[in-house]
Amino acid sequence: MASTEAEKMWAELAPYYDVLYQWKDYRSEAARIHQLIQSHRLSSGNALLDVACGTGEHTRYLREHYRVTGIDLNPEMLKIARRKVPGVSFLRRDMTFFDLKRRFDAIVCLFSSIAYVRTYRKLRQTVACFGRHLKPGGILVIEPFFTTGTFRPGSINGGTMEREGVRISRHSVSRRRGNLAVLDFHFLLSTKLGVRYFRDIHELALFDSERFLDILEDEGLRPEFDSHGLMQDRGLYLALKQRA
Repeated sequence: MASTEAEKMWAELAPYYDVLYQWKDYRSEAARIHQLIQSHRLSSGNALLDVACGTGEHTRYLREHYRVTGIDLNPEMLKIARRKVPGVSFLRRDMTFFDLKRRFDAIVCLFSSIAYVRTYRKLRQTVACFGRHLKPGGILVIEPFFTTGTFRPGSINGGTMEREGVRISRHSVSRRRGNLAVLDFHFLLSTKLGVRYFRDIHELALFDSERFLDILEDEGLRPEFDSHGLMQDRGLYLALKQRA
């Protein structure tokens, strides 16, 4: 699916995004992220940047501990985030290149959003951008997608979620093309207005973990990989910006 078509589709699906992912325990994930930030960072402030924040579900819990700024590329998701988490600054930015003219004690990029950069060149550009926005002693937390070793092409997934008169069924099958995972999603959205069908093909990078760590280190960060992570087989990259 062309990017403009995908953007239009997700603009329509944005109001139902939280229904689709109501199974996800954002509160406990945010608590784990908070614990990792506190145990790794060396800076003394509490400014946090939530990259690819979506509808603000992680943000709403992280703001209990931090002064949060959220960025995302989807304007409809940002509208929902602003309503959901008033008082937080939500900005439309491309995570591969942005300039907020300030630095943060922590930057998080969760739910495998980093995989949408797709190439190692873009990954390096994105990590460099993150690094420029970190204070010395600040910590970067990135939740990756699968690697080439953990991804299972041919996987079939599906399910139906329902909330307040909305029902969404989503089914997908996966395949691999080079170092990309290609996920073919099919949606049925049922509301009182009727039933609608959507299809979206996601292409996500299967970044090699050693190469990912090398890129973090090349950008002046001190990285490590936490295999426990938030979701099975994904893990977390933690990267400290060293003080001068």
